Amino acid sequence: MDQINREGSLERSRAADRNGVGALGRRGTPHGPFRRLLRRVIHFFSYHLVLSRQSIRTTRAAGFRLTVRPTVFHPRFFISSEAFAAFIDGLDFSGKQVVDIGTGTGILALAAARAGAANVIAADINPNAALCAAENARNNGLGGRVTAVCSNLLAALAPRPLFDVILSSPPKHAGEPRNLADLGWHAGAKYRYISALFDQSRERLKPGGRMYVMVSSDSDLDLFGRLIERAGFRARQVHEHSLYIESMIIYELTAQ
Repeated sequence: MDQINREGSLERSRAADRNGVGALGRRGTPHGPFRRLLRRVIHFFSYHLVLSRQSIRTTRAAGFRLTVRPTVFHPRFFISSEAFAAFIDGLDFSGKQVVDIGTGTGILALAAARAGAANVIAADINPNAALCAAENARNNGLGGRVTAVCSNLLAALAPRPLFDVILSSPPKHAGEPRNLADLGWHAGAKYRYISALFDQSRERLKPGGRMYVMVSSDSDLDLFGRLIERAGFRARQVHEHSLYIESMIIYELTAQ
């Protein structure tokens, strides 16, 4: 039955593509010469001034005091995390089992706990991020409900228990990362480092569960849509946070 549902999802995705609108209901922003140049400039300064720094810093973001270790996204400079956390604040996770994939400083995991989640796993492939999330959970009085794990997506987690809610703000851009620090920005050619994100999430989501994922208007939304459909999800846009050069879009994913 699951195979039938996924085949049907793929056919609907192809039909949507033929109609000029992907499974996410919109196209990404065209990457003309100016946008490509602007993106390279932004990445250059972000990488050299923020991502590749060697010092440990502290900051306040989304109402939390956070330690930010080297190679970990800084939520005061990359404000998409704060926007996602503000969205979570409007949800009720009372008693829910939650996992945050690509947790960074753990800001979304902390927001989920603040929204009432019974238990939250903060997972990240970057060991510095997992350490950050554990520290920040303890320092914000949430260490009893937030557990940090170093994991490539959900590969290090057992198939059970299942989750009520899955959160993820994956890398927004294709391209090969230079190193661990750049892995939060670039997800490999055709997003290959996160291509299994939605399949793994679908397998671990309880019946009636939800996944919330944030993408950028500069992302390849057609490709993201195909990965989402392939996993057997339907997508509904629930929030958009506009920045000067792009928008951060949150989709709610539910099983087909």
